Amino acid sequence: MVKEATGSMDQASQILAATDLTVLSGDDSLTLPLLSLGGRGVVSVVGNLVPRDMIALLAAFDAGDLEEARRLHYKLFPLCRDMLSLSTNPIPIKAALKLVGRDTGELRMPMMPLGPEDEGKLRGTLAAYGLL
Repeated sequence: MVKEATGSMDQASQILAATDLTVLSGDDSLTLPLLSLGGRGVVSVVGNLVPRDMIALLAAFDAGDLEEARRLHYKLFPLCRDMLSLSTNPIPIKAALKLVGRDTGELRMPMMPLGPEDEGKLRGTLAAYGLL
């Protein structure tokens, strides 16, 4: 089993073509594309925040309902994109979980909390998703 988190569908294709390894997406926003190449799941960050939606995407793909899988991909995409752009993981996901009432504890050094501007952006993303 391998977690593919390089962001390169070329590399994922090479791994899938040359091995019999189970390949899991390590990039939430690339889960659906990787599944279409033969990937079998995801090590998800955003799934900690909206597990039902990520599970539903995987289930729709496995059921052959590509329209629903694509709909869920596009629904999840802003969360994936916006959280990744704010800071290094796990800083944004921990902040998001705290904002929706699921506190995961304090960050340990050398990680620092999001600044007010980035927290505001995160609030906007969570509100647009319907989480706030």
